[in-house]
Amino acid sequence: MSGFLRIQAIEKRWRDGVTVGPISLDIAQGEILSLLGPSGSGKTTMLRLLAGFESADGGRVAVAGEDVTAVPPAQRRFGMVFQHYALFPHLDVGENVGFGLQGRANQKVSEALALVDLAGYEKRKVHELSGGQQQRVALARALAPEPRVLLLDEPLSNLDPALRERTRHELREVIKRVGITTVFVTHEQEEAFDLGDRIAVINQGRLEQVGAPDELYEHPVNLFVATFVGRANVFRGKAARALGANGNGVLVVRPERLRFAGAGLPGVVRERRYIGAAAFFVVEDDEHERFEVLAEPDAAKVGERVYVEATRVIAL
Repeated sequence: MSGFLRIQAIEKRWRDGVTVGPISLDIAQGEILSLLGPSGSGKTTMLRLLAGFESADGGRVAVAGEDVTAVPPAQRRFGMVFQHYALFPHLDVGENVGFGLQGRANQKVSEALALVDLAGYEKRKVHELSGGQQQRVALARALAPEPRVLLLDEPLSNLDPALRERTRHELREVIKRVGITTVFVTHEQEEAFDLGDRIAVINQGRLEQVGAPDELYEHPVNLFVATFVGRANVFRGKAARALGANGNGVLVVRPERLRFAGAGLPGVVRERRYIGAAAFFVVEDDEHERFEVLAEPDAAKVGERVYVEATRVIAL
């Protein structure tokens, strides 16, 4: 894939010996790339390196062929939405969105607010807005100067779950409507899958895998990706062989890829967690290892002796 935003062996080294990178990524024009990883994995450091808030100790960043590695943040033409939005409480919505704009400020503010469905909110005070509306104001402020790249640092983390789901759908719609190249940082797999065209999984400062959501879920390259992206059961030894592994390999099986059957891996149902249309059944095998099966709510009962077979396995 040709890269509009090219990250080439970018690296940050800290005095305590912790290193982020070297990481290389090509991000296409108009693409949304989700940087997914646990807390402390280096994903926010990567975003700050892209924005220029941190200086790189190696590698380069280029946009549309222009090397911006040494360019100050204000001159990179990158828009950024922070985790806590960083809105100015003493300014109204219009003043927040227009902060730093020159020239056609009023027109750009109106256009940016219309993009995020907040037309007419110019004179509202920040404290009068809901969390979702504040997030959209922060997005409008980032988009108003017409940046080349948009950077999002966990901008949905302060919203309640129901509002978060609705807002991320709206966020993706706005980004795609504008057509701006976007890098989105999150530790939430569902957010990364919902928003990103591709996902880059980062762990301990290293890039583990890059791919479309279904590629990462169905074809993880290692055990970390397999267990971090989605729910996963890990089988070794006798249990793995009972489910079709060759030799002493490790098998990863998603809960929905297991089913109760007349033969297979034996065990006893220890727990049942009802989630509506289905239930998670916690099964303990004869080696006292526990795993999850996602099935219809009445598929088994707690205490019942069962056999489990896999409809699809991931061999690692």
